[in-house]
Amino acid sequence: MPKPKLGSNLDKPKNFKETTKKLLTKYLSKYKIALIIVFIFAIGSTIFTIVGPKILGNATTEIFNGLIGKLSGGDGINFGKIGEILLTLLALYAISAIFSFVQGFVMTGIAQKVTYKLREDISIKINKLPMKYFDKKTHGEVLSIITNDVDTLSTNLNQSITQIITSVCTVVGILIMMLSISWELTLISLIVLPISLFIVKNVVKKSQKYFKAQQDYLATVNGQVEETYGGLNIVKAFNSEEKAMKEFKKANKELYDSAWKSQFLSGLMFPIMNFVSNIGYVGVAVAGGYLAINGTITVGNIQSFIQYNRQYTHPINEIAQISGMIQAMIAAAERVFDFLEQDEEKDTSKENIDILNIKGNVEFNHVNFGYDENRTIINDFSSKIKEGQKIAIVGPTGAGKTTIVKLLMRFYDVNSGEILVDGHNIKDFKRGDLRKIFGMVLQDTWLFGGTVKDNIKYGKEDATEDEIIRAAKAAHVHHFIKTLPNGYNSILNEESSNVSAGQKQLLTIARVILTDPKILILDEATSSIDTRTEIEIQKAMDNLMEGRTSFIIAHRLSTIKNADLILVMNHGDIVEQGTHEELLDKNGFYAELYNSQFEDCNDEIE
Repeated sequence: MPKPKLGSNLDKPKNFKETTKKLLTKYLSKYKIALIIVFIFAIGSTIFTIVGPKILGNATTEIFNGLIGKLSGGDGINFGKIGEILLTLLALYAISAIFSFVQGFVMTGIAQKVTYKLREDISIKINKLPMKYFDKKTHGEVLSIITNDVDTLSTNLNQSITQIITSVCTVVGILIMMLSISWELTLISLIVLPISLFIVKNVVKKSQKYFKAQQDYLATVNGQVEETYGGLNIVKAFNSEEKAMKEFKKANKELYDSAWKSQFLSGLMFPIMNFVSNIGYVGVAVAGGYLAINGTITVGNIQSFIQYNRQYTHPINEIAQISGMIQAMIAAAERVFDFLEQDEEKDTSKENIDILNIKGNVEFNHVNFGYDENRTIINDFSSKIKEGQKIAIVGPTGAGKTTIVKLLMRFYDVNSGEILVDGHNIKDFKRGDLRKIFGMVLQDTWLFGGTVKDNIKYGKEDATEDEIIRAAKAAHVHHFIKTLPNGYNSILNEESSNVSAGQKQLLTIARVILTDPKILILDEATSSIDTRTEIEIQKAMDNLMEGRTSFIIAHRLSTIKNADLILVMNHGDIVEQGTHEELLDKNGFYAELYNSQFEDCNDEIE
């Protein structure tokens, strides 16, 4: 499994500005009104909060003047006026809280809608991507995009936007209030701003690459866990638990290193910024005392200014803190957008072909194909198959047998040449229509978590109860289903581990029988079934294949003796073709394969 390395192009977003632009224009632009509401209410909440210290300073000045007046023989403190000031202050803070609640409520809705749309787009994209994309990615990497990256984007989007708005508004608002009190003290406070910005810039620059690496390593760890868990029985069978643990520890250590560095650097900003702000605070306190002695400023205004000075650095600290969140968000967004921008399967259909009238004639016309364009494994393959014929494809491992099936189903497209069904190039069919023509039973079975009934009717959702039962009987799986606690409504778990491998194969065969396809593809379909059941299944398959074009990939040559045509493959080429008897008479490659299996059987008997 490939591991991301620090210092490579994976260490940081390839294009921070471009990714941000995509996020804003494609996903956030449709919520302009809601974002304006968030912006207005965030500003309102901030303004009402900012005004508070100035009003509180008036209360302090009133108390101070009252005390001085009392000492001078005056009326003393005017508690009525102070009460009015405090009630006004309470009302302002209450309004601020309401505004904050509204903007938080609206922003959460936006973030969740964006998340919903992203997951929907990813789900649609998965079904449009070619198989070759998934050949290069582990399941864990794809799952990490759908879960971790989208969640990171959602959480950070919700928090960062509101915090940026309130922080910027707070900085501007406090600056205005500070200038209204004393421009001299404001100048002293602003001296620390360039220092703060310099620190933020450098820390963000260093932490940026580690946030991207953290997301990449997280995908690697997820992929490794998914692979190990999926093949846990193999891991245990070969006593490879220790090896799997070592590989996981290595990947986990890499994730730890990148996560630690990213979080440490982002967390480092707060204590540094706090230290810088304290320097400014000391300067304001000294200068404020001097101005008060000279009568330039009131005591209440000094208190208000000191509060503003303390608050002034907080939004800068918040911006510094959320810069890490923004880095993680953009890194996650970049991975999601990269996935969504992958090349899709091209729609080459040219006409609406009536698949109901397809008979099942298949022609391979000078087909060349390779999974890697630089390495062709099927070379100039040509063959004509008539409707209703039973075609067996045989050959040693790696000869290209299963590849022929993948080309028929258009899981992959040929590099050159063409494949025709009833004279129509398969590229002219809509992929969905083409695949309705075929019924496929692979050596690797697949069942999903759900009822037995739902698994059987997976290819025909409108199937009736009677049709499902008939298909199960034809596949010789009806008796087994009736022995289950809830019959056809029995639940299969996610891994289908509550049924045997042979029973899973029978259920997939029943699924194909139910769809009643025009062309059958059987890739060693009875490999997991015992000999007695195989004989019964073979009879059912013979009835099913009657009148249908059937492609059978077989390793045991004794099972395809009655095939109308046998294609013998070796190194991607059709080296021989004919009936069983014709090929034996040629005494060529097929005869060599057949005789070697016969000799193996004799050796086992002896």
